[in-house]
Amino acid sequence: GMPRRTLDCARRATNLARSRVPRGIPPLAVGSVASAMVSPADARPEAAPPPSESEPSRPDLASDAAAAASASATAASASMDDRPTVAIVIGMAGSGKTSLMQRVNAYKHAQGKPPYIINLDPAVTQTPYDANVDIRDTVDYKNVMKEYNLGPNGGILTASNLFATRFDQVVSLCEKRSGEVDNVFVDTPGQIEIFTWSASGAIVTESFASAFPTVVLYVVDTPRALNPQSFMSNMLQAVSILYKTRLPLVVVFNKIDVARHETLLRWMEDFEQFHAAVDENPTFASDLSRSLSLVLDAFYKGLRCAGVSAMTGEGMEELFDVIARARKEYMDEYLPELRARRAKRDGETEAKRAEEAEKVKRDLAADSRGEALVMDGSNVTPESFVGEEDTV
Repeated sequence: GMPRRTLDCARRATNLARSRVPRGIPPLAVGSVASAMVSPADARPEAAPPPSESEPSRPDLASDAAAAASASATAASASMDDRPTVAIVIGMAGSGKTSLMQRVNAYKHAQGKPPYIINLDPAVTQTPYDANVDIRDTVDYKNVMKEYNLGPNGGILTASNLFATRFDQVVSLCEKRSGEVDNVFVDTPGQIEIFTWSASGAIVTESFASAFPTVVLYVVDTPRALNPQSFMSNMLQAVSILYKTRLPLVVVFNKIDVARHETLLRWMEDFEQFHAAVDENPTFASDLSRSLSLVLDAFYKGLRCAGVSAMTGEGMEELFDVIARARKEYMDEYLPELRARRAKRDGETEAKRAEEAEKVKRDLAADSRGEALVMDGSNVTPESFVGEEDTV
């Protein structure tokens, strides 16, 4: 049987998962820990039934969720051309991610092509848009904090991890709507590190990238970025996201109605202009910023940028043009790499499976020899086995 502590954790997780699930949508049990089926407003009838109670426990929920999503996307990669573009919106707190989501939603509705919207921020009190999939319908952030004695960031991280254990079902819901929408937008938590560097963030990113042409939108607060040190901090964050996700990246300079982004573009095109701006207010970090600008010069040359205003709607057409070019980069560069990685992983899995099967055969052969030895009347008796067990 399971240790009492494990069972208690499972019960608590089950209660948490049930706490915000709408009536009629049963929570799904994954192994010994329970998580709820996602329940978007327009997709609740599509909820899958819970697995049987005899389902074996699986210790690594994150790996299981990622594997399930990857498996469901194997056939999908062959028909990527017909699939909508998924844009994962990431940015520092206060950069205007949620406002940008509202503007994008309004822009696409005005065109008669409403996007599919997913909210992954469990701590947001209200959203200015109607999400098709909302993490808050599945996991209650405040209950998570109370149940596990966590702070705000720990509560967001744990809620995101619980939601990620069944993220393959979110992907399935998006697949069912593939013929109806051109774009899927994903709003992420304001604490950028919680999504970028957590297991749940990796599951979300890899699950979408396995099934849809996926790009990352990194939203920058333009007025703040006009400070050279803040600009450099944002660019370093963009580099880290690019290398962590390995997906096409678009830097979106938001709030251009307050401050224009052309200055930032010039800093990226000519590092000497950036050096001149740094020298206007020299600090102890000035030399570091100058050195980093030289290192990032090659990074800037392949970077796609767009200036937008979530407040006025300026730059929306340019943004979608850039997203279209990033989608082409995914199809030309990322997708072949994805298929190569998948083929390699499948080969390694098959080799490991064969090795484990061979080990089982050897163990069975050893057991059969031991039984034969007892039946032949040797000195090894059942009583001797009992004695050996007692001494171990």
